[in-house]
Amino acid sequence: MMPLLARFRQFYEQASLPLGHFCTRLGIHPNMLTYLSLVFSVLAGYLLSQRAFLWGVVAILLMGLADVLDGATARASGKASEYGTVLDHVTDRYAEAFVMGGLMLSGVVAPVWALFAIFGMVMASYVRARAEATGKLASCNVGFAGRQEKLGLLLIGLVLMPLLPDLPILEWAVIAVGIASHVTAVQRLLYTRQMLVGSARDRKFRKESGVA
Repeated sequence: MMPLLARFRQFYEQASLPLGHFCTRLGIHPNMLTYLSLVFSVLAGYLLSQRAFLWGVVAILLMGLADVLDGATARASGKASEYGTVLDHVTDRYAEAFVMGGLMLSGVVAPVWALFAIFGMVMASYVRARAEATGKLASCNVGFAGRQEKLGLLLIGLVLMPLLPDLPILEWAVIAVGIASHVTAVQRLLYTRQMLVGSARDRKFRKESGVA
């Protein structure tokens, strides 16, 4: 099962391409936007730690916009590279840690739940990276929730929190992110097992039957 928003990846990649061309005309390198996304994540973490939640939402949205633009600019300029992909994934993990760290430091979310969510987000990404590193899976972008879905849950919690001050909405959102992340990690691990074991059995059958 592919993450919900990942199903629309082709659509938003096409929709964001004109912005990528615009950034290319301005002479902006895709990696510059990747680093800008990281800067916005640090800003978001700081704002959240100071309980400036509305401004934190703005910073998270700007972080997401920069993250979209780096890919769009890479495609538009023809500068997509393997290093750029690795850089993007690494900065995404740092960004998630900064945002969750800010929530933990705010005191609104219990540290145990923030750590639970961070660990789940890292493991979901790690399983995917290790699975694709085998060279036998074209993609392991499967599971209940990807990065966009998890950030969406956080944004919902941040927006609803002032509207429902008597409820720990934000902490619930962080717990939901943690659960979704750990479930996704397990789903990706099971998918990897299914694909690799199935591929091994197929190769063994072909070898024993003499099929090329």
